Amino acid sequence: MKKIIMLFSLCLFTVSFSFAQFFKKESGLAHTFSIVARDAVTGEMAVGVQSHWFSVGTAVSWGEAGVGVVATQSFVNKSYGIKGLDLMKKGKTAPEALSELLAADEGREVRQVAMIDANGNVNSWTGKNCIDHAGNIVGKNYAVQSNMMLGDKVNAAMSNAFESSEGKPLAERVLIALKTAQAAGGDIRGKQSAAILVVAGKSTGQPWNERLIDLRVDDHKAPLDELDRLLRTFRAYEHMDKGDLATEKNDMKLAMEEYGAAMKMFPDNLEMQYWTAITLANNKKLADASKLLQKIYKKDANWRELTKRLPKVNLLTVSPIDLQELLK
Repeated sequence: MKKIIMLFSLCLFTVSFSFAQFFKKESGLAHTFSIVARDAVTGEMAVGVQSHWFSVGTAVSWGEAGVGVVATQSFVNKSYGIKGLDLMKKGKTAPEALSELLAADEGREVRQVAMIDANGNVNSWTGKNCIDHAGNIVGKNYAVQSNMMLGDKVNAAMSNAFESSEGKPLAERVLIALKTAQAAGGDIRGKQSAAILVVAGKSTGQPWNERLIDLRVDDHKAPLDELDRLLRTFRAYEHMDKGDLATEKNDMKLAMEEYGAAMKMFPDNLEMQYWTAITLANNKKLADASKLLQKIYKKDANWRELTKRLPKVNLLTVSPIDLQELLK
């Protein structure tokens, strides 16, 4: 009996030690489903992911404009992100970079990794010791992968959803794929966090402008719904930015169209309403500006105080008399 117990203990220690070699606390777990994808028209590249794990986007998603994107999950080895991008930057294709990293990793059988480069070369790996249901599908300009899924339909659902959404912006296509994966069963444990990362297809030498979208929901009961809301908010603020550019070019018609589009998407957003009003005031549309500002002040008087401060920094260029009208 003692021999049996000792043998069992030895086996348990061996298994535990084996996994300990490949799983380190600083790396974390990310049993999840994800997609890496590229827009063949714009060249944009993206990673989308959801998991029942806190802040999954900080571990899984990696990308660099003009280079590629990486999703590393299951028993996560975060170095695949940095090293994979570095290899692609040095001229390796995504499949070559992935093969090189896997060959050097003794824990490859508990990894799940996907990469796509700026030329659309793509590959995905699922180690044989990833927890079922696990697998991946590689398609043209994308790869989908999942592990610890409730059922075995998730990858096919993501693949079909991405392919059938052609023509939409890349971030929206990625979100559609993630939502379809969840509808097909998703993570067996449920859901907690999600993320979308989009980088430019070409580098401009200005990395601060090349991370086009970086949205994360770190802890939420319905992370994809919240991610959807954030993406729609992002699109609304894109309209605001376009309105500002039109204002700089003195194209007030286009500016108001863009501001109007933003406010239509989020009619209760006081920030959007406020800066639209200030733009109207600066372009001598004082009656329209005053009408909008009065509605804003009724909801939050702090905006009136902000209006008082803008002339000092030339963000509101009206006469003192007109300013008093705007403060009513």
